[in-house]
Amino acid sequence: TKNPEKTIPKAINSVPIRILIFYVGALAVIMSIIPWDKVDPDNSPFVKLFALIGVPFAAGIINFVVLTAAASSCNSGIFSNSRMLYGLSNQNQAPPTFGKTNKHGAPHKAIIASSALLLIAALLNYIFPDATLVFTYVTTISTVLFVVVWALIIIAYIKYSRRNPDLHKKATYKLPGGQYMAYLILIFFAFVFALLFINVDTRRAIYFTPVWFVILGIMYLKYKKVNQQTQ
Repeated sequence: TKNPEKTIPKAINSVPIRILIFYVGALAVIMSIIPWDKVDPDNSPFVKLFALIGVPFAAGIINFVVLTAAASSCNSGIFSNSRMLYGLSNQNQAPPTFGKTNKHGAPHKAIIASSALLLIAALLNYIFPDATLVFTYVTTISTVLFVVVWALIIIAYIKYSRRNPDLHKKATYKLPGGQYMAYLILIFFAFVFALLFINVDTRRAIYFTPVWFVILGIMYLKYKKVNQQTQ
């Protein structure tokens, strides 16, 4: 970004507000009308809510919102993943083909590879007819991966603040609570991970996550060797 000292804090600070409005706020509205123990997991609580207030085409509205949100999420994922592959390729940490761009400057091969990975969802729908089960597996695996990534970020922050106390002290935008908050976050991540083991379906999904880490480990060892040879 052109001005990271302003734009990054602004972006970070907006996340809790969005969570409170779109997630906590939506849940508060639903549960103020429909008791939480009366919500049917097989039906959308949003559709039921709109039906209760007299909107006859509630299902159509919710389907439209869900589809546009899913398309937006896929677009964001393809963009960020392809640029990540492009950056890793330029640093000799991914196959060199992902570092190539087309005449428009877009990393087209990285985009195609990222889009192809999305087809795994279609394959899972073919293997498991229950769409809810597929959704549970995919979201659980992605949750575990996100927790691991953010845990590594927090651990890196703790090590940085310990090794560079002066630089950390001079930082203009700090984590509230410093290392104490960082350890609290790690405990929360462990709590989330433990919750995933309680449910049978989410526990089964966790068993697939080591496959991804094995692939990452092999890629890391391969390109570490490549970088050592080039140096």
